[in-house]
Amino acid sequence: MITAIFPAAGQGRRMEAGINKVFLELCGKPILVHTLLAFSRCPAIDDLIVVVAPEEVGFIKKILCAIPGLKPYQVVAGGSERQYSVYNGLAHVSTETELVLVHDAARPLVPQSVIEAVAAEAAKSGAAIAAVPVKDTIKVVNEDKAVLQTPSRSSLWMIQTPQGFRRDLLVQAYQKAQLDAFVGTDDASLVERLGTSVKVVKSDYRNIKLTTPEDILIAEAFLRSEVSEMVKTLPAAISSAVHDIKHKIFKQR
Repeated sequence: MITAIFPAAGQGRRMEAGINKVFLELCGKPILVHTLLAFSRCPAIDDLIVVVAPEEVGFIKKILCAIPGLKPYQVVAGGSERQYSVYNGLAHVSTETELVLVHDAARPLVPQSVIEAVAAEAAKSGAAIAAVPVKDTIKVVNEDKAVLQTPSRSSLWMIQTPQGFRRDLLVQAYQKAQLDAFVGTDDASLVERLGTSVKVVKSDYRNIKLTTPEDILIAEAFLRSEVSEMVKTLPAAISSAVHDIKHKIFKQR
């Protein structure tokens, strides 16, 4: 059994919207709904846990109960930091769950192939994260903004989500982080502290995290492009289906 946890309790101050950014609409639907539907369409995923601010639990439940096509889900209260929210989500994971995928609620464009690839690698190696190779040159600078070094791009990857782990491994990592009062930048950083190797799964550059108003425009452009491609292939698909039906009819005669 595979459970997906979605931390969505952040305030999204850089979005400058005045509300939780996952409530903002993207092509007519809230960002959160796009994200949950992406995972619900994936056969590998069994259930969903959405972690939101305590005061938003009831509101989110009302929204989601009106959305068709969602996998079984729970809505639970999060904490003051993303890490605490994921830990709260872990507390509600079924004991039958073997793998846990953690995915940013503000990454609505994640392809199904990436979800499946991360889940498959996590099942194989215990820990896997989605990532893409860095395109730009990266500089390491000091406090005076002076360049210290230029690391090779060949070893640099931009880390995304989903990040997948064996449930027992992720729980252990979170428990140790809590004992040590350690706050990491992502779930993998907690697992790495256990000395466990984390595998990188090549992702998609479209799997962006919506953080600023400009990101909304980029995501809408990606979605419009996907719809356009679907429309282009629709006539061929219809023609093929009609041909198959005619073939079956004449064969029966």
